[in-house]
Amino acid sequence: MYVCLADNQDITRAGLMYVLSAMDGVEFRRATDKTELILQLKEHPDSVVVLDYTIFDINDADELEVLRIRFPEVKWIFFSTDLSTDFVRHMIGMGNQYSVLLKDASLNEIRDCLTYARMGRRYICQHMAEQLLVPECKPQADEVKLTRTETEILKDIAMGMTTREIAEKRISSFHTVNTHRKNIFHKLGVNNVHEATKYALRSGLVDAAEYYI
Repeated sequence: MYVCLADNQDITRAGLMYVLSAMDGVEFRRATDKTELILQLKEHPDSVVVLDYTIFDINDADELEVLRIRFPEVKWIFFSTDLSTDFVRHMIGMGNQYSVLLKDASLNEIRDCLTYARMGRRYICQHMAEQLLVPECKPQADEVKLTRTETEILKDIAMGMTTREIAEKRISSFHTVNTHRKNIFHKLGVNNVHEATKYALRSGLVDAAEYYI
């Protein structure tokens, strides 16, 4: 089994490497960004990708869907501190190649998840499974509390700017803007740019006449 570690947190990556090194027949490497990830998937199209979605160089669920179509044999493990249940429901609804493992999972759960991925089976850790059992509830517009920075970035997203363009405009790093973007999506309970743009239009953050020019 080939495992690609798409996790930029040193401590969690070290822990994963420790677990993987004890498994027979496992080869693993780190991918620092999306370009490296794609290169590794080209070489190993049946890889297991351990992805910290919240901090890695992937914008949204739409981008993950493109990667799923491009590399249909890859198994994905979302390994993050926090993931919205809406995002998780959306992704696991696409197929069994997506597993979910929150970073507070026990060592046994981490091992079990990797074993399940090796067999091509889905695994959802207990903490996330409990969250998914809670009835889905979309936030109301007046309940969403975006910071000033998040509001400005949402406006730029709605106007069609890419993450890199927003970073250049704000004289900020791609990673910082990408983190803000994911936080915005999480707060709004949306999965992609289209849904975020609809919110921006409904809430009056973007003028409809300006948007359609």
